[in-house]
Amino acid sequence: MITNRFRAGLGGVTLVAAAALVAGCASSGSGTSASSSAPSSSASGGGSGSASSAAPDSSPATAPTSKSSTATGLAACATANLSVSLVSNMGGGAAGSTYVPIQFTNTAGTACAMYGFPGVSFVTGQGGSQIGAPAQRSSSAKVTVTLAAHATAHAWLQIAEAGNYPASSCHVANANWLKIYPPGNTGAAYVSHSFQTCSSAKVVTMTIDPVRTGAAVQGQVP
Repeated sequence: MITNRFRAGLGGVTLVAAAALVAGCASSGSGTSASSSAPSSSASGGGSGSASSAAPDSSPATAPTSKSSTATGLAACATANLSVSLVSNMGGGAAGSTYVPIQFTNTAGTACAMYGFPGVSFVTGQGGSQIGAPAQRSSSAKVTVTLAAHATAHAWLQIAEAGNYPASSCHVANANWLKIYPPGNTGAAYVSHSFQTCSSAKVVTMTIDPVRTGAAVQGQVP
């Protein structure tokens, strides 16, 4: 259970996915949720954000190495073909943290695959500077998710409250954007939502789970 893995103090929604070429497989707004009845903010490639190439399992802090296919033989899902959203009213909170699912919907007409952890960080805006530390990865095992055309996958993000940390080390700041690298991509999507976080890169306020099949279910935090 994620509640057992995460404690207070651990690390750690409408735009469409930032365009990118893949070589390898939140103010909450009134935007459309990806395969979800809950309101969310979404992101798509375009706007002032930009995206480039791809890889199998992107690092939260740096661009991953590129790879064109997964263990299933399917190409990794490209950022340009994903609608990325943050479902802000789902999951709830525990032990000084909030849990929100990041959802990835395949907007292409063909299936693709996702494997591993999204790279997630707070930023000042589309193409802007990073705020604080990127999300650390949970200890959950990675699995390959086959994403059919128009299907949705999700990854749970835990965000610890900035108030959990001493002000002298946290340096509380407001963040209005998340920069999200889908697994296997070096091109990012940007999702708009309001958060309070620590601006210090030495304090990790987010933890990200690996991608799982299907849309997130209300209250079912892994």
